[in-house]
Amino acid sequence: MSNNATQNLIDLLTLDQLDENVFMGQNFKAPWGRVFGGQVLAQSLYAAYQSVPSDRLAHSLHGYFILGGDLEAPITYEVDKIRDGGSFTTRRVVALQKGKPIFNMSASFQTVEQGVEHQSLMPDLAKPDQLKTGLQQIKKLLWIAPKIHKKIKQSFPDEFIFKPVKKVTKLLRKNNPPYFHMWLKTSQELKLTPRMQHLMLAYVSDYSLLLTSSFPHRAQLNKTPTFYASIDHALWFHRDFNINDWLLYAMDSPSASNSRGFSRGSIFDKNGRLVASVAQEGLIRQKEG
Repeated sequence: MSNNATQNLIDLLTLDQLDENVFMGQNFKAPWGRVFGGQVLAQSLYAAYQSVPSDRLAHSLHGYFILGGDLEAPITYEVDKIRDGGSFTTRRVVALQKGKPIFNMSASFQTVEQGVEHQSLMPDLAKPDQLKTGLQQIKKLLWIAPKIHKKIKQSFPDEFIFKPVKKVTKLLRKNNPPYFHMWLKTSQELKLTPRMQHLMLAYVSDYSLLLTSSFPHRAQLNKTPTFYASIDHALWFHRDFNINDWLLYAMDSPSASNSRGFSRGSIFDKNGRLVASVAQEGLIRQKEG
């Protein structure tokens, strides 16, 4: 694990400004050969934030992945200032490569307000100090099945520590119910602004969400290569949080049909506060043998 992994992520998500409403970013060299969806989501949010008043924070964003991104080409982000209201601000961002849109996002920002509150309860699960990291869980595979070990290892980024509640290898080996619970936090403790916290949570929210839709179908999907790709992604920020400390990502998939898997996620802090909610639909297309 790189000692500078978290700082490298901050640098990746911090875009260069080309014009008043135009920004450019580079790419994480994803091992699967396409631009990582969480990266585009987070970079788009960074671009939107640059034109938002300092007293407003994102409360929701909705994005559509239009084309697979080229890892070797920088991405340009164009911001459209839709509306500035008394307490809400709305922005639209289009991400382009080689002049073609690959992603678009709408995001809404709000001033801090007091009001009624309620939330769902956090699942009663094993705590992080009782669990092994994802990399520790798959260590035996290095000698038993090195190719599988390499593939699973690539799904655990250096910037974060993941502690799945159930062993990933068991969930991938045979059919299981469509649920996945994972504790996560940054691999380094760095002082982060609330806005950077949002960017980093947007980035990591794309990990394992679509995979959850595949768990009831592993016996079939393991027979031939399968293509996975995010189609859309929505994220709601409910409360403040500290991504340097453990967060529980509780995921489930209510439906899969027409080569699409639909997944939801609830993100809790270690004290049980619901800090964010996520929803995503993605492509699960099995290649013909």
